[in-house]
Amino acid sequence: MGWVVERSRQRGRRYTAVYRDTHGHLRSAGTFDSRREAERAAMRAEDKITDGTWIDRRAGRVTFRTYAEDVWLPSRHLEVSTLAAYRSYLRRHFIPFFGEMRLAQITASNVQTWVRSALDQGLSPRSIAKYHVLLHSIFARAVRDRLIAFNPCESTELPKVVTKKARTLTPEEYSAVLAEVPPRFKPLVMTAIETGLRWGELVALRPRHVDFLRRTITVEETIVEVSRKDSPTGERLIVKPYPKDDEPRTLRVSQGLLDVLAVRIAELGLARDDLLFPSRETAGGQPLSRATFNTRHWRPAVERSGVDFAVRMHDLRHAHASWLLAGGADLKSVMERMGHAQIMTTQRYLHTLPEAQDEALAAFERVRTR
Repeated sequence: MGWVVERSRQRGRRYTAVYRDTHGHLRSAGTFDSRREAERAAMRAEDKITDGTWIDRRAGRVTFRTYAEDVWLPSRHLEVSTLAAYRSYLRRHFIPFFGEMRLAQITASNVQTWVRSALDQGLSPRSIAKYHVLLHSIFARAVRDRLIAFNPCESTELPKVVTKKARTLTPEEYSAVLAEVPPRFKPLVMTAIETGLRWGELVALRPRHVDFLRRTITVEETIVEVSRKDSPTGERLIVKPYPKDDEPRTLRVSQGLLDVLAVRIAELGLARDDLLFPSRETAGGQPLSRATFNTRHWRPAVERSGVDFAVRMHDLRHAHASWLLAGGADLKSVMERMGHAQIMTTQRYLHTLPEAQDEALAAFERVRTR
C-alpha cells in the first residue's frame, strides 16, 4: 500500500505520496498541500503497480541509441544474416534520426517526420514499410519493459506500396543470357536454373553434395554475405551449416547437369569438401562474392544478351519455379524443391510466364467448342 510522509516547512505542512515500484524501491508520486491529495496520489500509483500499467519515467530517459543497441538488439535470437541486416538498418536509417532522443520524448509525430524524411531521401515505400516494422518492434519492446506508455509507431501513415507484376525470364531469354556468361561461370548459372537454389545455397555447394549415382544435389549449407561493419564475427562471408529452413533438402537433377559438374570437378581437381564454385578457379578456393559476380560478370552478360529488362541472378530461382508449374509440376513438389515454408509462397509463381494467358484462353476455347 502507498502512504504519506508529512513534511514541515516555513510556509506550512506539505505531504508527499510514497509507494514502492515493481522492484521494491521507494518512489514519490508527488508532494501536495493536503494529506487527502497525497493519499489519492499514492493510491493511484499503487493501483498502477497492481494492474501492470505503471511506467518508470526515469527509465524512459534512456536514449533510442542506447536502448536499441544495448538492450533490444542483444535480446533477439537472430540468424547471422538477420542480425547483420538489423545492425545495418539501425546504423543507416534510425540512429542518425532518433539516436540521441530519449525514448519517452519520441512521439507519433517524430515517427511520421522520419517517414517523410526517408521518402525525401529516395527510399521506396516498400523499404520504408519494411524498416517501420523493425522500428515498431523496438518501441513495442520498450512498452513491454515499462519504459514508455505507448508505441509511437501505432498510427503511422505509411506511403502506399504499389505492387508491380514481376516479369519472368523465358527459356529463350535464359538461353540468350547463358550464351553471354563467361565459360567459367556457365556451370554455376546452369545449376542455378535447374535447381532454383538461393545464392547462398548455390555458392556453398561442394562435390560431396552431388550424388552422381542417384542424380541428386543435397543442400546442407549456405554462405551469408554481410558488410564487415555489421558482421557479428567481423567476416564478410560466413558459412552456416544449414540452409534457410534449417533442414537439408535433396533435389533431382538432369544427367546433363551432372556431366557438366563432373567435368568441372575433374578439371579443377576438387576434393569432396572444396567449394564447387569458388571465387578463383582452383581447388580449396574461397567463397564467391555475390556483389563481385553481379558487377563483373552477370550484369554485363545480361546487357550483351539483348534481354530488354533487368534480370537479377535471383530471378533464375523465380524462373525455375515458374517453369516447373507451367510444365505441370504439382504445387507440393515445387514447394519442397524450392524450400518454401508456406505453399502460398509457391503459388506466387503460378501463371507468370508471358504465354500463360494464351494457354488459359486456349483451354477455355477447347471446352466451349467441344
